[in-house]
Amino acid sequence: MLAPRRLIEDLCALDSTTGREAALLPALLPALEALGARVEVRELAPGRCNVLATWGEPRVLFSTHLDTVPPFLPPRWEGDALHARGACDAKGQIVAQLLAAAQLREAGVAWLGVAGEETDSLGAREALAWKGRFASCRALVNGEPTDLKVAAGQRGVKNLRLACRGQAAHGGSPERGHSAILDLLDWLEGVRRIPLGRDPDLGPEAWNLGTIQGGEAVNIVPDRAQALLNVRTVPGSAFVPRVEALRPARGTLEVQVDEPPCLYPALPGFERASVPFGSDAPCLRELIPDLTAVLAGPGSIAVAHTADEHLTMQDLADGVQLNVRLARHFLQEQP
Repeated sequence: MLAPRRLIEDLCALDSTTGREAALLPALLPALEALGARVEVRELAPGRCNVLATWGEPRVLFSTHLDTVPPFLPPRWEGDALHARGACDAKGQIVAQLLAAAQLREAGVAWLGVAGEETDSLGAREALAWKGRFASCRALVNGEPTDLKVAAGQRGVKNLRLACRGQAAHGGSPERGHSAILDLLDWLEGVRRIPLGRDPDLGPEAWNLGTIQGGEAVNIVPDRAQALLNVRTVPGSAFVPRVEALRPARGTLEVQVDEPPCLYPALPGFERASVPFGSDAPCLRELIPDLTAVLAGPGSIAVAHTADEHLTMQDLADGVQLNVRLARHFLQEQP
């Protein structure tokens, strides 16, 4: 039987920042071998891979991601809490799912670890090549830190590029030019007044101004400027049309990423909650014949991606039992 404390520490001791996912293999493959899994590793690029482990004909698929955000933070213990990059997002998810799979091997389960969830979701897209393996699968259980609740769904994602063109001129004679930056600032001020939608399951819409760029030098009227916005949308969102309606004459609006909102089923006996983050579940659910997906796991998103990222061993144990209960729900077994 796998020792959870040792396994999570071993995984967190390896730097698997996005682009280095294969660095986990020295700890991950022996654990899967100890569980008697049939294992396949698919290289996606140098240093990058997906890992699929199966026990029999899979009827439930556990999944989570192998990569973490930078910077690498090595593991350290404070009591029964492991502090490390990936402790809850998502190496703790790996351990909670593998220990659950150990209890369910005879029923037919699988575990999938994918690359790139934190950036480009390359692993999730490439994993669809394994779709034929899951003809009998009833559900995907995707692991993310949800405080042991079942996520109601996840908001959509739209990345917007707002760009303005102006007319360059000497900074001493600004009346001879036209400032692209001032046009962009006026546009963004209007965007800040757009009312945001709210969904009873997914919560409120939100947007973030990620970057803003423009101009060449302090003494030149800027002839170009752009802003990049990340928008988390809910069903029926009117945010993008309202941004377009505010567009100045010299402005352009480009939608660079467009992922729709996604709702997950309510399950009797499981606490349900809204979550503020996205995941690979909308893509990975395509592996399941009827698209059934659940997003759940131990740990809190409030500490993920922070210097205080951690997971307690009690939360890990509770996460194992949550995963077992979820799988048995879809396997129609009684705990």
